[in-house]
Amino acid sequence: MTHEDIAHAWLAAFNKYDVDALVSLYAEDATHTSPKIRAMHPEGLGMLRGRAALAAWWRESNARLPGLRYELTAVTANDERVFIEYMRHAPDQEPMPVAEVFDIHDGLIVASRVYHG
Repeated sequence: MTHEDIAHAWLAAFNKYDVDALVSLYAEDATHTSPKIRAMHPEGLGMLRGRAALAAWWRESNARLPGLRYELTAVTANDERVFIEYMRHAPDQEPMPVAEVFDIHDGLIVASRVYHG
């Protein structure tokens, strides 16, 4: 898979609520940083580490926000990173523009960072 393919697979898995497919795109010890994680779990300083923590986070998010979906607006990739932009659509909330960066090594996401207001 190309790095751009990884971004599209990530988005498809997220929108299908397929947590297993989503975390399979990450390295075993990958990190994920997000303002939402910081708000919900401040003890971790906004960062999760490892597939198990990522899976737990997304299962929790899916239960908390049924109907959440992302609409891709842009993908930019190079040899090391993928930058995606998408609109976050959650029930009863205004759409939110989001940017996310994936650092990729050996075909897996080793770090991801989410940016939004």
